[in-house]
Amino acid sequence: MSWKLTRAQGALSALFAIAAIAGVAHYAHSSDHQDTPLVELNPRMDLTDFYAFQNPTDPSRIVLIMNTSGFLDPAQTPSAAFDPELLYQFKVDNTGDALEDKVIQVSFKGSTAGDQKVEVRMPGQPPVVGAMRNRIADIDPAVTGPINQNLGSSSGVQVFAGAADDPFFLDLEAAFCILPDRRPSTGALSHDCAITLPPASFRAAGEAHNYIAGYNVLSIAIEMPKSMLEGATPGKLGMWATISR
Repeated sequence: MSWKLTRAQGALSALFAIAAIAGVAHYAHSSDHQDTPLVELNPRMDLTDFYAFQNPTDPSRIVLIMNTSGFLDPAQTPSAAFDPELLYQFKVDNTGDALEDKVIQVSFKGSTAGDQKVEVRMPGQPPVVGAMRNRIADIDPAVTGPINQNLGSSSGVQVFAGAADDPFFLDLEAAFCILPDRRPSTGALSHDCAITLPPASFRAAGEAHNYIAGYNVLSIAIEMPKSMLEGATPGKLGMWATISR
């Protein structure tokens, strides 16, 4: 796994995303951009995307990605850092009961991009099951090191936490015309809809405008053997990501 910033791009989203993988050849992703006033005012709490997919060159390994802190422009990106007061978690259900059986916890020390380090506690039983009262497990980090670098081992756990290109495409102007209650309270897209759309539909593909292009996100990407997450039924995992205080 090798990660780098390829261009200035990004997004904004909701507090959590959820997805599931059924079968080793499948992948899952979820995206939710600029969902509530809370995350509009606190973008580092904003979970823009969650992706889970099999490594295309090694089916025994799985990749998990959580993106946050959307709409980072080229000037903001070099100094962008994660919130050290937040807990970023990948949660895994391997028994089919919709409750997490394993959790991967990601936290940060330091408040600026130049001195910030990521700590990944890998995967174990959750200290707390459910969305409330989450806390960091009382174990040493399995992987730790500076952000914006590839960390870990290609045969074990690999981690990247830092600025990255956002792969999502979104015509925000059309989206806010369809869902006006999601429109931001300030900025260019806070005005009433000024375009004509078919009923409950977006613009045609050739006419759509990607408002995310030109920005970055902060991304947490983790690759590991699937066996570290699987239970009694290999190949079937329920997965979701959360950001909490």
